Amino acid sequence: MKDILAAIQSSDAKPADFAALPLPESYRAITVHKDETDMFDGLATPDKDPRKSLHLDEVPTPELGPGEALVAVMASSVNYNSVWTSIFEPLPTFAFLERYARLSPLSARHDLPYHIIGSDLAGVVLRTGPGVNAWKPGAEVVAHCLSVELESSDGHNDTMLDPEQRIWGFETNFGGLAEIALVKSNQLMPKPRHLTWEEAAAPGLVNSTAYRQLVSRNGAAMKQGDNVLIWGASGGLGSYATQFALAGGATPVCVVSSPAKAAICRAMGAEAIIDRSAENYRFWKDEHTQNPREWKRFGTRIRELTDGEDVDIVFEHPGRETFGASVYVTRKGGTVVTCASTSGYTHEYDNRYLWMSLKRIIGSHFANYREAWEANRLVAKAKIHPTLSRVYPLHDTGQAAHDVHRNTHQGKVGVLCLAPEEGLGVRDEELRAKHIHAINRFRNV
Repeated sequence: MKDILAAIQSSDAKPADFAALPLPESYRAITVHKDETDMFDGLATPDKDPRKSLHLDEVPTPELGPGEALVAVMASSVNYNSVWTSIFEPLPTFAFLERYARLSPLSARHDLPYHIIGSDLAGVVLRTGPGVNAWKPGAEVVAHCLSVELESSDGHNDTMLDPEQRIWGFETNFGGLAEIALVKSNQLMPKPRHLTWEEAAAPGLVNSTAYRQLVSRNGAAMKQGDNVLIWGASGGLGSYATQFALAGGATPVCVVSSPAKAAICRAMGAEAIIDRSAENYRFWKDEHTQNPREWKRFGTRIRELTDGEDVDIVFEHPGRETFGASVYVTRKGGTVVTCASTSGYTHEYDNRYLWMSLKRIIGSHFANYREAWEANRLVAKAKIHPTLSRVYPLHDTGQAAHDVHRNTHQGKVGVLCLAPEEGLGVRDEELRAKHIHAINRFRNV
């Protein structure tokens, strides 16, 4: 790995130099183990500890197939799907790998007694397989996490509808929390040249997810003047939704859970902010009974911040805890767009407020290649900035996942893989200098 790192850090290394580098027989990676999937049985979700289930292992370098690339990973980050994998909820991810293995002899590589996780990366292409023409060894890249086969007609209008669509590093093996990752070539995008490795790795999954969910015609199709209610507006997903709303001429109504998180939203430029903890909203009377009085109080508070208007769009991802309120506060004819459901997958709402007011619920899941490319392009143009609060070394990924699981983080939590320290990888100093105040502000979320 030393030769690979030296080539990446060299100012005059050429594609041929990278192509000539010998691939290591093994590399370090963050894994969960198949024989440990029952280790948290009987524990409540909050008591399951990723620090106990995530391992730093030396693993064999996988075989490179057609249309694929091996990437030297300089940095990655932790997403909530990494937490789900680490606590084996809603089910162990080995079931995904076993199902994928049945698709073809090549996909059978993914069914192993360990799962290398991670759905973000920034790094350098080392090798490409047959049929890859757009990317060469030495290319500096980031990766989006849509792995798709495209052998069905269903996926050719929107690749997210392909029946063999999977999330790389969650439903496939050989993910980005490692020194080397295996990706399909159509996951690759140019690394933003003004960002460090860890900054460039941070947006991938959440930025693309927020773009499709809020901006794309496949999601809420946000327009100028819209009022957008954003749950968890300072977090990894919500911070990008807040930026898209502000950049697109909409008004974000940011819902947070502490004064510190409210300050983050103000630093991003948002003005309409609700601290739900300070205002003590209780949308459930008990585990089984919602509280419509609280929905109404919440709606009144929103209108105080929007000159009497209801919200056009609700950017939903907490799920069970908030969904009834989300449906209620959306304006007549408005849209609730939902993904993730981090507080629970079983949503309950009063359908009278949906059907009689002609509201819509749209399910949104990650993004297709075009949407991911457009979202990354906005980052590359410094229109959208990475939100990165803390960076861990690879061997501390368990602690990073623990932070995300316990919601003690702000924005994204990064992980250095091959990069020996933070601050490396900037190629466009002029663009960085132009936007350094915004970059630093968002780095300090």
